[in-house]
Amino acid sequence: MTQPQLAHQTNAGRMYSRSTTGLPEVPSITTVIGQQHMDLTGWASHMATSHLISDARLAEAVGSHAKLKTLARQSNDAADRFRDGAAARGDRVHNYAEQVALRALGMPHTMAETRDVLAQHNESGFADRFDEWWHNFEVKPLAAEITVWNSTVGYAGTLDLVAEIGGRVCLIDYKTRGTDRAGRVKSLSPNVVMQLAAGFKAEESLVDAQTGAWEPWAYGQDAMLLGVAIGETEVAAYQANPQTLPQHWQKFWALRQVWEYQQAVDAAPNPLQPIGPPVGVPQQS
Repeated sequence: MTQPQLAHQTNAGRMYSRSTTGLPEVPSITTVIGQQHMDLTGWASHMATSHLISDARLAEAVGSHAKLKTLARQSNDAADRFRDGAAARGDRVHNYAEQVALRALGMPHTMAETRDVLAQHNESGFADRFDEWWHNFEVKPLAAEITVWNSTVGYAGTLDLVAEIGGRVCLIDYKTRGTDRAGRVKSLSPNVVMQLAAGFKAEESLVDAQTGAWEPWAYGQDAMLLGVAIGETEVAAYQANPQTLPQHWQKFWALRQVWEYQQAVDAAPNPLQPIGPPVGVPQQS
């Protein structure tokens, strides 16, 4: 997946600058959404336990404290390894989807190469299902991986795709998803609605990263917002319910304020200062 030229990884999370020579100014959409606390301790424990009980070395380790301790330590990293593997897979699938759009736009692309990379990881099913969805929905891309900016609230981000589908302009965010026990692609998190709402509320879109040229955002009026779950068995598209967009936008706005005040707190002096007893009060020995 093409890395946005204006994105920077900072201590305050991912941030965007106005040009390739500028300094980071505003947080990314995903950084803002990341201010929402997600309790993953249950999932992490499940992953660690599942990894441990499926380890072929468990039987011979029973009765040996040292061996069991080693297996437990390695199992504790199972959630991190799963997360990192899923992120890498998502990048590969997103990269292929981007190249499909670039080819349709008549722009330079590496579609064949990115499909080969998926095949090398036994992930061709994602590309096959994506191709079927692209054909069945008659997707007509208008822009791929387009960076947008909102100065009023103070954030930026990069949208996966702007396309025309069924005569409607659509803002699209891809999510690579696993398969459930019924063989269906897993559904999307409601947070994708916040992400799409933030893209919809953009005020500018990037024209040239080198010079820092921007233009008014052309797709924030009557666009349909779609979250697209890409799986190995199918691709499922979901429309963000227009009736819920105001609430999701307000939540995103509030999380943006949380991010800002967190930076202020982090930059402030130590909030707790030790003090002694009042003068003249005898201290106990």
